[in-house]
Order: sequence, then structure tokens, then C-alpha cells
Amino acid sequence: MTRNTVRSNTAPLSGIRVLELGQIIAGTYGGMILADLGAEVIKVEPPRGDLGRNPDQATVGGVSAIHLTMNRGKKSIAIDLKKQAGLAAFHDLVRNSDVVIDNFRPGVVERLQVDYATLSRINPRIICCSVSGFGQRGPDRDSRSFDLIHQGMTGHMSVTGDPGGPPAREGVPLADLGSAVFSVPAVLAAVIDRERTGRGQFVELSMFQTMTFLLSYDATMYLNTGKVPHAWGSAHAYAVPWQAFQTADGWVVVATREESLWRRFCAVIELPELADDPRFALNRDRVANREQLVPILETRIRERNSDDWLRRFREGEVPAGPVNTVAEALDHPTLAATGGIVDVPVEPLGSIRMLANPIRFANDPDPAYTGAPLLGEHSRSVLRDVAGYPDARVDALLAGDVVFEHAGAGSPHASVS
Repeated sequence: MTRNTVRSNTAPLSGIRVLELGQIIAGTYGGMILADLGAEVIKVEPPRGDLGRNPDQATVGGVSAIHLTMNRGKKSIAIDLKKQAGLAAFHDLVRNSDVVIDNFRPGVVERLQVDYATLSRINPRIICCSVSGFGQRGPDRDSRSFDLIHQGMTGHMSVTGDPGGPPAREGVPLADLGSAVFSVPAVLAAVIDRERTGRGQFVELSMFQTMTFLLSYDATMYLNTGKVPHAWGSAHAYAVPWQAFQTADGWVVVATREESLWRRFCAVIELPELADDPRFALNRDRVANREQLVPILETRIRERNSDDWLRRFREGEVPAGPVNTVAEALDHPTLAATGGIVDVPVEPLGSIRMLANPIRFANDPDPAYTGAPLLGEHSRSVLRDVAGYPDARVDALLAGDVVFEHAGAGSPHASVS
């Protein structure tokens, strides 16, 4: 018996059905967010499963943490789209769906006959959202791409790390995650537009353009002044002090954007004379003279431990915080107070702890999460309930190795290698 992965009809996206052809992160994280918000997300996998199921990376109880995270709340149907009967079954699912998401290289969906031009003839209201590495046009259109490639190519590695140091990778796969996150408003905007026009549309975004877009005001500065941003470590190009400082037993971060905060900071560290020093009185002066100011601040802050400074900063209303490890961040009482960590049922592990979606709605304040699906766990029920196939037709597809369902052998969450 399969688990029910459909949220209650109080969830904001209840009634929206998404077919997800995406794999690993860039093509799945957006679908996970949509599922968290109540959409019915059906993960359409090849017979061997999503590559994100690989249990050799980031393993939790022998199961890929990437798969467990990116695919919670979804259903899984395993179809061989290269067989005519499998493609026909997918097309029948499209007839009764709202959105199709993929993260294939340009041209792949056309070869598979799951492109927007084909699917819109089957269902004129369908919305197709494609996340690719470099977009549908341009010299790198057909190039293979991974998160690291885009971190390097888009300048992010040049502005991350220590000044003058080697290129540094951002600690999370920002190109993958960022592109997937942008796919969510893309899909929702297309759904709203469809309500006005009655027709779906093709929506595209690329990892490369997403990462350049995330350069934000640094890009605006370069495009209009020619000034090339560089790495500042934990410091800020345009605000001082705005960085990490080493204490007697750890590190803290301090952010004093307004002059009133700078004066409070000087009072707390018991160097009030710095606030009136003409070299440091205004932020533009502090930026110009950071090489004189920062060593003074570093020497003073190393005199006390982190807890002492954080207490003093809190009492003095100076924006500051600890530099936590991931373990310390996830143990922070704010997460517990806001329900930020939840127990999610996952077969055969029982349950695992995961982060809750930070978006909360008053009409659905405590959403219940369900775990990532087993490979092909919902093949039979999806074909019956969405495509309208009778059991005999589903049995024939299963017998002909066109559609696959979980049989209980081996690791049910792993792809077949």
C-alpha cells in the first residue's frame, strides 16, 4: 500500500498537480518547495531512478540525504519514456496536470517528445518549466554544467574567500539551489497568467543567468562604474565594521551600518573616542581608513570571550552574533521555538529529522510533511488516479517493463547502478 502524500485542502497550492522530470538538485528542490506548499508533485523517474538517489554521497542510514531532502512530499512513478507505451502513459498524465518541470540540457525534451510544443497540443493549459545550465541560446547552450562550474564562471568564486587568496567555493550548492528556488515563482507566475489567458506557456531559466543575477548590486556597480568586485573575507566593501572578529575563545560578527550603531559599538567596547576620531567618525571615513581602524578593533575584541561580548552587544543594542558551526546553528533555540525542525516519516528508516519550510501560512500553520518516495512507489496509483488507466492496463505496462514499481528488494530509495 502506498502512502498518501497529498496535503490537506487547506494548503495554499492544494489542487495544483506537478509532473517533475528533474533530477538531483536543480530540477528537484523547486518541486520540493511546491510540495511543501501543498501541490501534488509526481516525480517521473527513469527505470533506474533519479541520479540523486545515489547512496554513496551524503548518506543517512544508507539512503542519500540529497534524495531524502529534495524529494520529500512527492510521489514517484518510474516510466521508460523511450518506449512508445511509456511515452503515451506520460502524455496521458499531462492531460490532467498543471506543470511539468525538467532540468535537462536543451534539446533533450524534444528528443524525448516531452517538450512544450508537444505537450501543449495534448493539454493547452500545461506549463513547462525548464532549468538548464546555460539557457536555450548562446555559445554554451549544449555544454554540460554543474554547480561548481557556474560558481566559477559567474564570478562568485572571485568574491568568496580571503582577499588575495585562492578561489573559494560557496559552502552550499548555490547555483543548483538558487535556480530551483527561482523556478517556484516562475511556475506560480505562469499559473496566475494562465488564469487570465486560459493557456499555459514555456518558462525557462538558466543556472548561469541565475548566478549572475545573484551578483545583484555588485553587478550594477561594475556595469556602470567598471569597478570589479573582489573577495573581502567576512568584511564588507562598503561598511566598516561589518565582519567577523576573533574573541578570546571563538568568533563573533558585528554589523554597524548606521552611525548610531557605530557609536553604540564604540561605547560597548569602551573606546568611545573612536566615534569622534575624524578618521572614523563617518562610515565613508572608516571605509577609507579601515587598515588603521580594524587592527584596533581586533586587538580589543580578542580581550574577552564570545559570550561576554555577545552579552554586552545585546545590552548595548549593537547588531552582533556568534559564528556558529552548522551543529550550533541547528541547535539554536530559535529553530525549536519556531518549529524549524520536524520529524518526517521515511520508509524503511522510520523517521528522520529535517528542516521545515520557512514559509508559514495562517490557514496552514503546522503542515505535516511526508518522506521522499520509494522508487516507483506510486506508479500504479498515479496511472489509475491521474491517467485513468484500469488495473489491467497498468498490469500490462508493468509486465512489459514499461512502468516499474517498488518490489521491496535492496535499498528502495537507491537508483539502480
